Amino acid sequence: MTTPLHADPLLDPLFTTAEAADAFSPCARLQGMLDFEAALARAEAAVGVIPASAVPAIAAACDAALYDADALGAEAALAGNTAIPLVKHLTRKVKEADEDAARFVHWGATSQDAMDSGLMLQLRRFLDGLERDAAALANGLAALADRHRDTPMVARTWLQHALPTSFGLKAAVWLDALGRDRERLAAARGRLALQFGGAAGTLAALGSAGPAVTAALAGELALPLPALPWHASRDRVTELAGALGILAGTLGTIGRDVSLMMQMEVGEAFEPSGPGRGGSSTMPHKRNPVSCAVLLSTAVRAPALVGGLLAAQVQEHERGLGGWHAEWQALPDLARLVAGATRHAVGLIDGLTVDAARMRSNLEMTRGLILAEAVTMALGEAMGRLAAHARVAEASRRAIADQRPLRDLLAEDAEIVAALGLDGLDRLFDPLNYIGSAGHFIDRALAHHAAQT
Repeated sequence: MTTPLHADPLLDPLFTTAEAADAFSPCARLQGMLDFEAALARAEAAVGVIPASAVPAIAAACDAALYDADALGAEAALAGNTAIPLVKHLTRKVKEADEDAARFVHWGATSQDAMDSGLMLQLRRFLDGLERDAAALANGLAALADRHRDTPMVARTWLQHALPTSFGLKAAVWLDALGRDRERLAAARGRLALQFGGAAGTLAALGSAGPAVTAALAGELALPLPALPWHASRDRVTELAGALGILAGTLGTIGRDVSLMMQMEVGEAFEPSGPGRGGSSTMPHKRNPVSCAVLLSTAVRAPALVGGLLAAQVQEHERGLGGWHAEWQALPDLARLVAGATRHAVGLIDGLTVDAARMRSNLEMTRGLILAEAVTMALGEAMGRLAAHARVAEASRRAIADQRPLRDLLAEDAEIVAALGLDGLDRLFDPLNYIGSAGHFIDRALAHHAAQT
């Protein structure tokens, strides 16, 4: 085999994983089709459609290392797909060993059968690796959520200080979304099935043996047996693409949040550091969010790829023109990107540095204003919500104007002190006393995660 035509040694290590790149390499694409051809021969021999004597020569020739990807690619540019020249080369290779066996290569199949079924094998291999990384990421997030369930921090809405929350809850929110992503991927994977329909989806060339061969072939490849061929019904592909695109969005959300927390002005959490990681070519002090950049770039690029695959779902009659072809590079590109982002996310979360003291300091940045709602709700029990709101709002305006802590101003109001007490005010200005049901929500996310493992 020659060097993969589309490998990029400069960028692939940043944006994908070696396993994903290998799953969609030219060699893997060829081997997937060849695995289909070998399994087809075994299935047809088992059913009695072709002689069993033809199987050894066909199976022996179904090794991607025996074929020149460059030559096949050049011929595919004229033929319209890679399976057509591959079947010709395979037939010649079989003929060199057994001329009679060569007559039964690709018997009753069509090029799309080989390409789609080969793709299913590639996707199965790819999804094994992606699920391992997604599971590792989920474990990391679960540990983070549990470890920081009582680490208070600022909750931000519209990028502004809102109320206290806990960093554990933030991690649990990421974990919960990832859990749904894994469920979507599992559901999409469960519908990746054998493709075998012959020239027009009827298996007419096999006569009455079509269903038996199909069942045997599905067993040989360990692929689900579909109700019928799906040449022009591409929902299986688009369902998986959609699940990958949504996962890219989840990863992008993690990347966005961590990168914002990593800003020096915020300084609440940081990517792992190490020699050569996140540096600048000119500024020695820089600690750039490298993994966050990959997560965000994937979230930017994935929607266009998903959109293209959704557009390609509309295909004509029994086998489509152009739409099917549009999948060949878009789906592997999407898969490689999402695999790379997931792997980066694993390292990001496992090595994340959390500055709990800075989180607490940022909570105190507004001198207690972030807990104005807590005081209003408590005071409302004594004087009514509207009156309490007006009283705390006025104190908040004075706190801002005088640059004084809100708690001190409220402590100067005799009516408020009578209603709440100084000890009560102190309790209200402890952010951990105003994170509501955060602990309950964390427990629910952890329970759901435990059920998935």
